[in-house]
Amino acid sequence: MVLGLRFFTERVGDAAGEPVLDAENEEELMHVQPGVAIVLGNRTPESPGTLYISTKRVMWLSDMVRERGYSVDFLSLSLHAVSRDPEAYPSPCIYAQIETDAVEDEESGGSDSECDETLDVSKVTEMRLIPSDPNQLDILFDIFCECAELNPEPVEEQDEEHNWIFSTGQMEDGMGTGGGEDSEWHISENPANPIGYSNGGHDLARTMLEYAELFSGLLSSSYSLQLQIDDRRFEDAEEMERDTRSGHQ
Repeated sequence: MVLGLRFFTERVGDAAGEPVLDAENEEELMHVQPGVAIVLGNRTPESPGTLYISTKRVMWLSDMVRERGYSVDFLSLSLHAVSRDPEAYPSPCIYAQIETDAVEDEESGGSDSECDETLDVSKVTEMRLIPSDPNQLDILFDIFCECAELNPEPVEEQDEEHNWIFSTGQMEDGMGTGGGEDSEWHISENPANPIGYSNGGHDLARTMLEYAELFSGLLSSSYSLQLQIDDRRFEDAEEMERDTRSGHQ
């Protein structure tokens, strides 16, 4: 997945037109808000356009220039909030932070500064949406939240050789009826925690079993040694008793 803000010019219809949606991925339009200015990074606000919010992304299209527009996926929005503090920004707006794949130049502060003539949208990390009617901010925020919930962070795939989790039935099928100590898979003895481990030569279950056998062996050795010592004490006591009897005689 490509993170970050992108230029967007795919429109249909006359005049300003409307954005082309990704029908193959079941993208649906959720809200349309006209009269919205956009601010990218530290640049000056662009002339008002129309904000389109779909189930997949946020799109802004200029009303003045048909070839100008931007889009960002909800998966690239790490934060969004309502900003009404004039010290943070003069106009009430929706403030959003954008995750990006680009590495910014720390010395120049990126490519979104006011002095840049050309805009590298791949490095834009902040966006403000300023509706002409500030009363619409709460509605826009609620829609942002709703669509963000429709786009949860993808779960990273686990390593094929490690950290697999199986049910008890799956593990029994994979191990066979006998299981066996040489089997790569081991299953927990606790029915409430049917977790299978696959850790190569460092299997946790096998290691615990080896420790248990070693501990059991140490206990057996200690018990045997204690019996030998006790037996020797009995032998010494019998010899002392015989010597005492001989002395009395």
